[in-house]
Amino acid sequence: MANVDARPIIAAGGEPFDAIMAAVATLAEGEELVVLAPFEPVPLEGVLSSQGFTYEAVDLGAGDWQVTFRRPL
Repeated sequence: MANVDARPIIAAGGEPFDAIMAAVATLAEGEELVVLAPFEPVPLEGVLSSQGFTYEAVDLGAGDWQVTFRRPL
């Protein structure tokens, strides 16, 4: 399992995509990646879905989202 908190990266004006994709590259089959973001990362959901990942997005309130991506077995 890997975790990426994109909120501080985005708050600093950065782009978390490279950090997220680096975390994805470390996942074994069946493992999960949890991403925390200040909005629902719909484009990321699309990118990883096209790579076969499933995901569950949860609105944590106050604009924060937790998205759990699962690498297929």
